[in-house]
Order: sequence, then structure tokens, then C-alpha cells
Amino acid sequence: MQLETALEQGAAAYGWSDQRWTAPRVTTLVAEVFHVSYTTRGVAYLLRRLGWSFQVLAHRATRRDNARVAEWTRRVWPAIKAPGRLGNRGWCSPTNPARA
Repeated sequence: MQLETALEQGAAAYGWSDQRWTAPRVTTLVAEVFHVSYTTRGVAYLLRRLGWSFQVLAHRATRRDNARVAEWTRRVWPAIKAPGRLGNRGWCSPTNPARA
């Protein structure tokens, strides 16, 4: 199908700055390429029928150094991590057994 071919080329091929396809972007693509007017909701239904699903992007650092992250986690994180509760648990009820 022509729409699936266009979607597989990626959003950057059609002028967007990233590869993310959103329903409004696909609506614009359909209008420009096929000269057909769809609502955003209609495009969402169309994409679902074609087997495309909406996904949340995973944001990952492109220049991540895993060795430095592991070293930081081992050395620095324990020093800045908030300490847990000290002592016994408190009792916030006005019917505190200790007050009786």
C-alpha cells in the first residue's frame, strides 16, 4: 500500500526534524500526498486498521558512556542518596497507644 510505503520512509523524509509519526503528521501526509482530507481521529483509526500502533518514544542519550555511568552509580550515588528513616516508626493517630 502506498501509505505504508510512505510511513516506512520515516517522517524526516517528509520534512519533519525527527522520525516520529503522530496522527496529525500522518493527517498532513495524507492530505499532501493523496489529496484526501481526513480528521486526526480518522487517521488514527486508519493506522490501527493497517497494523500501526502508537508507541512512546524511548529517550536515550546518543553519546552515553556506560562505564562512566556505572562508576558514578557505584561511587557517587550512595553519597547523595537520601537516608532512610531512623529509629522506630511513628504513630500519627490521635489514639496513639503511647499516649494512653
